[in-house]
Amino acid sequence: MTRLADLLATVFERRPRRLSRGRVDDRPLVELARELLGSAGEASGLALADAILTRYEALTDEGKLAFLRQIAAEMDIDPEAVRRALAAYEARPSRATYRAFSAAAEPARQELIRRLNQVPGATARLVRMRADLLRLGQGEAPLEALDLDFRHLFASWFNRGFLVLRRISWESPAHILEKIIAYEAVHAIDSWDDLRRRLQPDDRRCFAFFHPAMPDEPLIFVEVALTRGIPGSIQKLLAEDRAPMAAEEADTAVFYSISNCQKGLRGISFGNSLIKQVAHDLAADLPGLKTFVTLSPIPGLIGWLKDQGIAHDVQDGEAMRALAAHYLLHAKAADGLPLDPVARFHLGNGAILHEVHANADISAKGLAQSGGTMVNYLYKLDRVAQNHELFVTRREVVASPELRALAERAPLETGKER
Repeated sequence: MTRLADLLATVFERRPRRLSRGRVDDRPLVELARELLGSAGEASGLALADAILTRYEALTDEGKLAFLRQIAAEMDIDPEAVRRALAAYEARPSRATYRAFSAAAEPARQELIRRLNQVPGATARLVRMRADLLRLGQGEAPLEALDLDFRHLFASWFNRGFLVLRRISWESPAHILEKIIAYEAVHAIDSWDDLRRRLQPDDRRCFAFFHPAMPDEPLIFVEVALTRGIPGSIQKLLAEDRAPMAAEEADTAVFYSISNCQKGLRGISFGNSLIKQVAHDLAADLPGLKTFVTLSPIPGLIGWLKDQGIAHDVQDGEAMRALAAHYLLHAKAADGLPLDPVARFHLGNGAILHEVHANADISAKGLAQSGGTMVNYLYKLDRVAQNHELFVTRREVVASPELRALAERAPLETGKER
């Protein structure tokens, strides 16, 4: 953790103070929002912002949707004003004409969100507001535009420079541990004993990003197993009766679960920074670590095989490995990037498609999504930047020769799966 991150955590790690309240203002919520935009006084602005957030949170979904629709429509840009300001800037570029264009091109609802955020503790409340927007506003163009405003602001507020990396251990506060259990999205944590097995042994690690304005809310976390060699089974990696080892004896760090915690921060990228930071920190702390890999699910495999009409037998491990390798290398979305979301994430980070394993996740979820197959993405720290550039500029997937050879043997016959 950098000194700046330490300082930010110290400054912001406090409970939000409650603003004093007088008479309840029962005017329509959008009217309070208009007044907040026109407010010049700090105290009155804070009181208005707190009132808006508090009343919004008490609304039903119907009421929330109505308010979001109102600010999306009423506080949009004025296209004619934007055209006039752009023409003025083109005719005479200057600080004044550029400022006028910038002001015209920014919708008033962005300033509304900024002013709402002045209330202590408001950042988390605005993240929850965006979660409502994502849940309620799908398919409505004005609300999708409003979401872009949230996303634009959040991308700045949750910039990597503001994030604090913390290790989560068995000694972490109970309310944080409860959230790790609740937010685990890849391999469910079934009990406190299960959580203890993932945090307490010397060969287990968990790291999370926090934001100073949300010190009690992890944004994303990664679970790491320290092993000898690259594992090929999540059940063995998490087995209750496994024998822990000393961290210094490990030669491999396995990122086996990465979970985003805040629905309202969807689309704000943290995972790439998290994995790279954790890998570098682990390498510095444990010089014996030479290999950094994931043990990742392949969530789109079975669905893709069914869509393509490709026959597959989940009991045939070798065939499933080959089909998985083919899918990861060759199944593309419309933008030319890998169809599989986990592949897009890790390959976009600069990882290498390394090895596919059969019967690697025999849970009901693992069998349903990928026929039990899993994949290792290899992070070579000295190649990450180069691989990332190849992926984003040429859509090139860097893969091991063994995986490419395996993909060539994929049985692509169409028919009914067995």
